[in-house]
Amino acid sequence: MPTVAGAGRRERVANVLGLEPNIVAVSTAMFLLGCGEQLWRRFLPKYLESFGAPITAIGLFGTAEDFLDGVYQYPGGWIADRYGRRRALLAFVALALIMAWDSMASPTLFAVVGDALPSHKRTMGFTVQSTLRRVPIVVAPTLGGLAVAAFGVRGGVRLGLFVSVGTAAVTLAVASRVRIPVVPDQSPVTVRHVWASFPTPLRWLLASDVFVRTCEGMVDVFLVLYAVNVVGIGAPRFGALVAVQALSAILVYVPAARISQRTGKKPFVMPSVRALSRSASLTRRRAPSTA
Repeated sequence: MPTVAGAGRRERVANVLGLEPNIVAVSTAMFLLGCGEQLWRRFLPKYLESFGAPITAIGLFGTAEDFLDGVYQYPGGWIADRYGRRRALLAFVALALIMAWDSMASPTLFAVVGDALPSHKRTMGFTVQSTLRRVPIVVAPTLGGLAVAAFGVRGGVRLGLFVSVGTAAVTLAVASRVRIPVVPDQSPVTVRHVWASFPTPLRWLLASDVFVRTCEGMVDVFLVLYAVNVVGIGAPRFGALVAVQALSAILVYVPAARISQRTGKKPFVMPSVRALSRSASLTRRRAPSTA
């Protein structure tokens, strides 16, 4: 009887969180890759700086990274629809070392959630996969910072890359066991068709997201340089601050998802934008003088 009761509790938790087997499998693959990548990705601007890259070149690197992050999304979704979720996932894992896997795999992960869950459970499904993708950020940047402190910027980043190769190999082994059927479209779908299918509120949301991400992109690539060069904190402490940021996001995901299922999504959009502008104001007030 305890076994039956325990199984019943696990089933209820899985039902509430939308833990369908395909979602768990794909999210686990993203988790493994994230563990390796987050060891070194946050320190790439410092790595470029160690080779003498000027601040303009580092900014151009951030621009190229964000541009490709957007461009990769469409072929990632097309490949997932044309060749199936499993094949797409295996292909994207192989791109881990050129930093393309995350962008190209995101549509696949969203598609798996959409395929596996009914509409009223998708918010929680997206919440769970977002949480699993941020768990590595709670741990890996701090470990990466310790590696940078121990072996230097170049040695620490290279060590993180080596670990990424190992986690990618493990991820391939996990993803090869995933069985996700191909769900063909009823008719050919292009970018024009997708845009035409967007309701007006979604278009406005997309426009606002573009502005928010533009503001974020203007500072994101320089954050480690600001923290280490200007504020004067060490790499391990910077990694710990990144971990606190990720943990704060994780703590609000599930409650926000549960509430939004009852009240709708809109009440959560405006507070998040206000919080972003407020944090920028506080950062400006407390920034150390460089004069």
